[in-house]
Amino acid sequence: MNWNDDQPIYRQLREKIVALVLSGVFKEGDALPSVRQVASDYQINHITVSKAYQELVDMGLVEARRGMGMYVVQGAQQKLHDIEKEKFISTEVPALLLRMRQLGVSKKELIAALQAAQGE
Repeated sequence: MNWNDDQPIYRQLREKIVALVLSGVFKEGDALPSVRQVASDYQINHITVSKAYQELVDMGLVEARRGMGMYVVQGAQQKLHDIEKEKFISTEVPALLLRMRQLGVSKKELIAALQAAQGE
């Protein structure tokens, strides 16, 4: 994985795991790789991995099972879907509208472009 300088590595790792849960690679009830395994695989500090995992716990997406590791909780995929949808609507849509205004793109042109992109 290539890390960028835009945000801390633990947040990038957290977002990677979120994407894997959303896509179904990690299913509800699945164990996440151990902190040591992730640290070794990505050549990052184990504290960085622990911080990313703790944020996932704080978000209610994974749970720590004593002596067993971290597991994706039931309902995590739906919860993530809802969070990401809200983030898209509250952040990306306003940015898109601003860019449309800057470029003079009409709603009609945007809809046509979306339909073309979807093959409709």
